[in-house]
Amino acid sequence: MDFSRYGGWTGLWPYAVLLIALGAWAVYHFLAPSNWREWAGAGLVEAFVIALYAEMYGFPLTIYLLMGLLPLDVPLVHSSGHLWATLLGYGQSGAIVLTLISSVFIVAGLLLIVKGWVKMYFLGDKVLTEGVYGMVRHPQYLGVILVIFGQLIDWPTIPTLVLAPVIIWLYIDLARREEQALVERFGSKYLAYRRRVPMMIPDWKRLHQA
Repeated sequence: MDFSRYGGWTGLWPYAVLLIALGAWAVYHFLAPSNWREWAGAGLVEAFVIALYAEMYGFPLTIYLLMGLLPLDVPLVHSSGHLWATLLGYGQSGAIVLTLISSVFIVAGLLLIVKGWVKMYFLGDKVLTEGVYGMVRHPQYLGVILVIFGQLIDWPTIPTLVLAPVIIWLYIDLARREEQALVERFGSKYLAYRRRVPMMIPDWKRLHQA
C-alpha cells in the first residue's frame, strides 16, 4: 500500500502516542479501579482510547476498510476522519458542527468524572449526596458514557463503535453491583438516597439547579 496517498496522516503518530499515554493516566487515575470488574472496565476504556487516537493521528483504518467495501470516494485527508460529516457529504463545515456538538458531551463527561473523583477522594467513606452525587448516583460512570458518546459523534471508528456498547453495558452492570454493596453497608440511608436521586439519567430540575 502506498502510504503517501494519505496526505501525511501517518506522520502524526507522536500525537497518537502522547494522547494514548495521557488517556491511560487519566483512566487509571480518575476511575481508580480496585477490583477485577473495575479493572476490566478501565481496560476497555483504554482500548477505546487506543483505537480512537491510533486512527485519529495514525492510520485511518476505518476509512480504508469502508473504501474497500463500499463505492466511496473519500478524500484521504485528516478531516475525513469526521466520518458522519464525510459520509453525508457535509464537508469541513459539517465536521466543525459535529466537533462542537461532541465537545458539549465530552466536556460534560470529563467534568462529571473529575468532580466525582474529587468527592470520592476527600469524602469517600460515607454516602455521598452532594454536588454531582446530588444529580446522579454514579456521576463518574455517566461521565465515561458521555465522553464515549461524544467521541462517537465526532470521530467514529469501527473498533470504537464495537467497544462502545460493551463499555456502556459493563459500567451499568458495575453500578448495579456497587449499589448492592452500598445497601448492605449503609442500609436505609442509602435506600433513601437511591429513591431520591436517579442512577445515571439526571432529573431536569436537578440538572438546571446544578
